Amino acid sequence: MTAIIEADGLGTRYGRKWALSECTLAIPAGKVVGLVGPNGAGKTTLLHLSVGLLQPSAGSISVLGGRPGTTPTQLGRVGFVAQDTPTRAGFSVADHLRFGRWMNPNFDVKLAEERIESLGLDPLARREFLQGVIAVVVDSGTSVILSSHLVADLERVCDYLVVVVDSRVQVAGEIDELLASHHRLTGPRHDRGALPRDQELIDERHTDRQSTLVVRTNEAILDPAWTIEQLNLEDLVLTYMTRAGTQDRRPKLEARS
Repeated sequence: MTAIIEADGLGTRYGRKWALSECTLAIPAGKVVGLVGPNGAGKTTLLHLSVGLLQPSAGSISVLGGRPGTTPTQLGRVGFVAQDTPTRAGFSVADHLRFGRWMNPNFDVKLAEERIESLGLDPLARREFLQGVIAVVVDSGTSVILSSHLVADLERVCDYLVVVVDSRVQVAGEIDELLASHHRLTGPRHDRGALPRDQELIDERHTDRQSTLVVRTNEAILDPAWTIEQLNLEDLVLTYMTRAGTQDRRPKLEARS
């Protein structure tokens, strides 16, 4: 499947601080992607690199097979709405539509007008917008990346996940596959070295008598000592966000055969 965004060792820094570092990923086409992470994690930096508003300090990135923001054609294939971008003072809704058509030869005025007609200032507006996103993807094959802290919204519409914490991509993949391969194990206290080779330890919590582990594996977990639970999307996101702050302080997992 063709990737809409391919990054290889991508990074950007300001002085000595890396806003994004060692980012390698390939986001497939035709997906609704949830880009998740705390404030300052690197999400906005990744988006700005993807549309050519920033240039890499290291590595490379391509979007739809081309270098971001380099030609009118390339610019016309990508739309970007920043969270803090205001509307233009003095412009009516119709003015904004004309401006969009003038700036982008691929701007779909009819679709924009239909979306404006269907959205109202009511509690259902956000849900209707998200449903509209799905409809656009299905009807046109457009790929969408949504950056949000509202995991419940993302869970409703997204089928691909990228978690960024502390300037690094912690996990990326199809949501269904990620949820199927992550498990919470609860049981008598275990030493981390006792895990089978096919189980990657993602997170661990211990009391004097009990261990709670989150592991990633595509194999069946056969140890009857464990109580096994599947993670939901919020659990998965929070696990990787927590892991990012502690993984550098942990010894490497010693797996057994």
